[in-house]
Amino acid sequence: MIEILRREAVYLWFYFSIQFEQIFQYYVIGIIIGSLISVFGKQKINQLVISLQKKKMGVFGVIPASILGIASPLCLYGTIPVAASFAEKGIRDDWLAAFMMSSILLNPQLIIYSAALGRTALAIRIVSCFICGLTAGLCIRFFYIRKNKSFFNFSGFAEQKNKDTDPNLFLRLLKNIWRNLKATGPYFLIGIALAAIFQRYIPESWLITLFANNKAFGVLMAASVGVSLYACGGGTIPLLQYWIAGGMSIGAAGAFMITGQAMKITNLGAMKIALGVKHFVLYILFAVIFALLSGLLIDRLAVMFP
Repeated sequence: MIEILRREAVYLWFYFSIQFEQIFQYYVIGIIIGSLISVFGKQKINQLVISLQKKKMGVFGVIPASILGIASPLCLYGTIPVAASFAEKGIRDDWLAAFMMSSILLNPQLIIYSAALGRTALAIRIVSCFICGLTAGLCIRFFYIRKNKSFFNFSGFAEQKNKDTDPNLFLRLLKNIWRNLKATGPYFLIGIALAAIFQRYIPESWLITLFANNKAFGVLMAASVGVSLYACGGGTIPLLQYWIAGGMSIGAAGAFMITGQAMKITNLGAMKIALGVKHFVLYILFAVIFALLSGLLIDRLAVMFP
C-alpha cells in the first residue's frame, strides 16, 4: 500500500510540476500587471467612467463603459461599491451594466493568465467578454431605461476604503502584490492540483466523449461545469489548458469562461444584494444564455474558418 501511495504521489507531482512550469510565468506577470494598474491606474479608470456622463454618447456609451470594465483591476466585491458611487454621480444604468458585466468577467490580470491557453482562446475570451458587457448594457437600456425603471439597488454598498495609501510608491506596489498573492495564490495552486488529478485519473477518452464528440452538448456541459466548479479565474486556467488539449472545443471553453466567471459562488451573494431577487434571476439567465449562444456561435465560426 505504501509503495502504491508513493508511486501515485510521484505521478501527481510530475503532472503538477509540468502544469506549474507552463503557467507560473503567466501568473506572476498577471499579478504584477494587475497590481501596477490597481496602484497607478485605478483612479484614472474611475475618472474616465465618471467623465462619460458629460458626453452625449447615448446608447454608444456602453462601448467605452465595457472597455473600461475590462481594464478595471477590481474583483466583484470592489466593482459593486465603485459602481454604487458611479450611480450616485449620475452614471446611467445601461453604462453601469456594461461596466459591471465586463468587469466581472475579465480584468488585466486574468487576461495575462489566459495567455497560457493560446492566442485563439485569449482572443475569444477578450472579445466575448467585451460583447457580453455591451449586450448587458443594451438589454438594460431597452428593457428598463426606456420604461423609466431602475435595474440596480446599491443601497447598503459603500465604496471600499483605499488600501493603496503608503507614501512610498514602491512599498505601495509591493503591498498590493502581496494582497493579490494571498487572494489568488491558493486557488492557483488548487487549480494546478486539480489539473494534475484529472491528468492522472480521468481518461482522455472521457474528455473527448464529454466535450468533443457532440459540440453542442459539450458547450452545454462546459457552461454547467463552469457554474459549479469556478472559484477563481486564474485557478481554472490549468484545467482549461488540460481540457482543451484533451478535445474540448473552443466554444465550450468560451462558455465555461463566461458562466464560471459570472457565477462564482463567492460573488453571487453580492450580486443578489445589488440586484434583488427578480433581477438576480435575470442576471443568471442572461449569463447562461449568452454563454451557450456565444459558445455555439464560436464553434460554428471555427468550422467555417478553421
